[in-house]
Amino acid sequence: MQPLQNLNSQLTQPRNVVITMHQKPDADAMGSSLGLYHFLIQLGHTVTVISPTNWASFLNWLPDCKKVLDYEAVESKANAVIDEADWIFCLDFNVLSRTKRMEERLAQAKGQRILIDHHREPQVEVFAYGNSDTGKSSTAEMVYDFIKATGFEDKINEAVAECLYAGAMTDTGSFRFPSTSASVHRMVADLKDKGLQHSRVHEELFDNFLENRFRFIGHVLMNRMEVFYEYNTALIAIPQADLIKFNIRTGDTEGLVNYPLSIQGIKLAAIIIDRGEERKSSFRSKGGFDVNSFARKYFNGGGHFNAAGGFNKEPLDEVVAKFKAAMKENADQLSSYQF
Repeated sequence: MQPLQNLNSQLTQPRNVVITMHQKPDADAMGSSLGLYHFLIQLGHTVTVISPTNWASFLNWLPDCKKVLDYEAVESKANAVIDEADWIFCLDFNVLSRTKRMEERLAQAKGQRILIDHHREPQVEVFAYGNSDTGKSSTAEMVYDFIKATGFEDKINEAVAECLYAGAMTDTGSFRFPSTSASVHRMVADLKDKGLQHSRVHEELFDNFLENRFRFIGHVLMNRMEVFYEYNTALIAIPQADLIKFNIRTGDTEGLVNYPLSIQGIKLAAIIIDRGEERKSSFRSKGGFDVNSFARKYFNGGGHFNAAGGFNKEPLDEVVAKFKAAMKENADQLSSYQF
């Protein structure tokens, strides 16, 4: 994998470009992708953004989100675009399996795959160019760095700024998480200087939910949360019936895992959701407990040191039992509450 900056001299030569992201994209995946889209079209490239799956409706306000192709909805059209691409930017994921049904098409594509991502253990052999930096707060921050390094910083307009701010702000937990470095704040200051209206981004992302989501959250916190104080751990397990009862849509459970992490003394928070075809897990931690390793070891997943995810094919009760066994197996780390 060649360094990303080796692309800089080629950027003024118009190409067919695809930008893609991980399945069920969050604001960082979609924001970084659309931020890069709005940058590249100004350089004369023909650019198409493709998501492997649908996405949360609270992302639809992002500039030109309506142009993003949902691979599962328009597979033939998306495949044709991928087949014609010279460059395929892969943002906010680092193994092709994170693109679900797109994986095989991406692997066979003649275009050069280009990685921009901040997760651990990238599949480097499948990328021609790239930057993988686990020290970065978000892929949005990395796209900002990429644009700055190209010498085309003047192309950061309001659309680019809004998209990149949405990604960086959400992936840092509104700038709360340890990944919020000084460089993140310098980026935001620069985006503000370039016309960013940050309050609008917050309103679009956080003040746009339906009543049923709040009733669902209340139900979950009251009836589906277990707290294991002896292990400084909290678990939320949600059966599929709850998702159906409250008409929960893509994105409605995002951030739910952070609720129990705010309980005094809790070091590890987990949520396991029965999605029908599989059980999806999210893990968050404080201090020195590595949920990336935890997710990789027990839940076929991974991510960051303090934030990770995974999935299992077993029934919900078996995955819950597996989590509790893993929690007890890591009792020494979890019981010693240190930051």
